[in-house]
Amino acid sequence: MKRKQLLFFLLFPLIINAQALRNYSNEFLTIGVDAAALGMSRSVVATTNDVNAGYWNPAGLVNIKDYQGSLMYSSYFAGIASYNYAAFAMPIDNRSALGISIIRFGVDDILNTTELIDSQGNIDFNRVSLFSAADYALNISYARNLIFKNVYFGVNAKIVRRTIGDFAKSWGVGLDAGIQYQRGDWKFGLMVRDISTTFNIWTIDTDSFAAVQNAIPGQNQELPEATEITKPKVQLGVARTFNLGRFFHLLTEADLNMRFARTNDLISTDLLSIDPALGFQLDYENFVFLRAGVGNFQNTTEFDGNKNLSLQPNFGVGFIYNGIQIDYALTNIGSIGNALFSNIFSVKIDFSFFRQ
Repeated sequence: MKRKQLLFFLLFPLIINAQALRNYSNEFLTIGVDAAALGMSRSVVATTNDVNAGYWNPAGLVNIKDYQGSLMYSSYFAGIASYNYAAFAMPIDNRSALGISIIRFGVDDILNTTELIDSQGNIDFNRVSLFSAADYALNISYARNLIFKNVYFGVNAKIVRRTIGDFAKSWGVGLDAGIQYQRGDWKFGLMVRDISTTFNIWTIDTDSFAAVQNAIPGQNQELPEATEITKPKVQLGVARTFNLGRFFHLLTEADLNMRFARTNDLISTDLLSIDPALGFQLDYENFVFLRAGVGNFQNTTEFDGNKNLSLQPNFGVGFIYNGIQIDYALTNIGSIGNALFSNIFSVKIDFSFFRQ
């Protein structure tokens, strides 16, 4: 038994290298949750400290004092795609916390026209059916205050389920890890998504594939690869809160979003690409919030060959009343001009208010 385990660990790196490492895989997990965070251009890795920390940086879950729940719904691409999110978190003791969250991103009611033409060559609209292409993720988060007072560590274990009707389905597993540190008025955060790489295994319906294999000559001749491995992604943030008079506070955070591949990001090399983001939150006695941010800096090439720098601005507002926080964000899924802006709403409930 020990020899088999040793052989597995020796061969595992070779198995990983033999598979398809994807620069873009499980991308629905990078869209983001919580309208408050989206209004700040996702610049929250150093300051997230509530139930939504399970997504942004699980280390922040240590800061919750009672049960918390969160819900979010949003639609993208003019309502074509829907994004649903629900989360719950609770403290275990004064040094650790546990969280769970579920995400669904999908396009429903897609027309399946692969059987539109019957065996006699006639078009029969009764043979048209509907299917959904949907991605699901279940995150289980654990956070703990480490040896030092102001150092927090958190980890996510996630299960990913992706479906394309009855044509193809996949299962995936992976780990995220994050850390937060506070020194005086400064806060620092580091989040590594897919730190273990996320391994997806696809099952493809061969009968459905055969129906479209020769529909266009020279295309769809071979089955796609059945496995894919998601590369790690890193988010590093630093933040500080400034007191503006007696009643107002300004939270500022700057993040660096890093991928280990060449992309269109502002800073891009063969080894690493970096996309900076800035977020701001102005609050009145922690009751009413005004948010803004800018991120997703991309180097784009126009049809005429000219190169431009595009960016994505974001805006948000929110308020807290009787333990219930309602937030709104105006954002989109890509850089400005490449996608339609979406209206995002989220609700957070802090049960500590009801115990007073």
